[in-house]
Amino acid sequence: MNERSFLTWLTVGHLANDWPIAALWLIAPAAGLSMGLTPAEVGLLFTVFNIGGALAYLPFGILADHVSNRGRLLTLTFWWVAVGYVAAALAPDFWSLALLLAFAGMGNAAWHPIAAGVLMKEAKDRRAHALGVHAMGGSAAEILAPVCAGVLLSIVDWRLALILSAVPTVLLGIAFFVRVSRAVERVPARPLRRADWVGLVASWRQGSGLRLITMISLYNMALMALLSMIPLYLADARGVSVASLGLAFSALLVAGAITQPWVGSVSDRLGRRPVIVVGNLVAATAALALVAEPPFWLMFAAMAIAVAALDAIRSTMLAAAVDRTDHREGTTLGLAFLLMDGVGALGAVLAGLAAGASWGHMFALAAALSMGTVLLALTLPFVPAPHDKTASEAA
Repeated sequence: MNERSFLTWLTVGHLANDWPIAALWLIAPAAGLSMGLTPAEVGLLFTVFNIGGALAYLPFGILADHVSNRGRLLTLTFWWVAVGYVAAALAPDFWSLALLLAFAGMGNAAWHPIAAGVLMKEAKDRRAHALGVHAMGGSAAEILAPVCAGVLLSIVDWRLALILSAVPTVLLGIAFFVRVSRAVERVPARPLRRADWVGLVASWRQGSGLRLITMISLYNMALMALLSMIPLYLADARGVSVASLGLAFSALLVAGAITQPWVGSVSDRLGRRPVIVVGNLVAATAALALVAEPPFWLMFAAMAIAVAALDAIRSTMLAAAVDRTDHREGTTLGLAFLLMDGVGALGAVLAGLAAGASWGHMFALAAALSMGTVLLALTLPFVPAPHDKTASEAA
């Protein structure tokens, strides 16, 4: 299987693995209404789900660096997700539903550092580009799955809608087992030694390592602040109808999803710093423009620019983390995903508190987080990507 075909399969696999997770944006509230849950309990469903996913990132990233048959691990995640969601559809009460969703979320989280780690080994000289293409699968699921879930919920109840949302995961799990799992290159199995932990911790405890961790966290806090509050802002401050809200929110995600591979390629050629700095500067400028509450179309354009600028550089941020450790791809990506989806989720909480004062405060917070990312990026000694190292050595 050639590199392009392999990357395509992993991207489609990403879409199938993320599909039922993205459908939850509509199915979980429907489940809450059916089960008589309060809004706080519906919110807690998402919280428990995200905690479950966060717990799986680092362990499976470490596992991906120490087992030989990573193709089997990737195939396992499809069945883990599918079984988890089918079981959740049969849950009789709140806590069984919450815990089963968390279980399914762990399977989905496991896919990310394993698949991304495999890509990093296959495309050492085009890391950010490969991550950007892979990310398009998850972005497509975020855009399309809620639309399909809405159609399903108009025909069947939430339980059957959840089961049907897992069908793409099952189909790709079968296809992956037959076509792809054996194509994943096997690597020598390595026992987990104390020296591995000591070396990993040492690489991140140094001043630049801590600054890189802080930069990744601030970046995703800015993105989470915008994504978590924009739907509420559109409905509360701009009077956008519920029917139009999903379409408007999906439209905001399209540009960043489409441009991730191209932006990743630019960072592979020019370096991580200029891409990270420009992306965050553009996002901060657009967010500051929203503080003044411009007319609707200018407001929507500014939102689209801010979200796209941050979303487009996600693969570059991940590649910058992998560049630092180079040979521990799975473990490093597990840590990066944990920072983005775990620590970065604090951006949503801070944005909610800021919005309690005013919407202007919320957008100013997002701009400040992006500017903090810029300042750290300007001071960090970024490690060159492998092909840049080779070029400099040849010179």
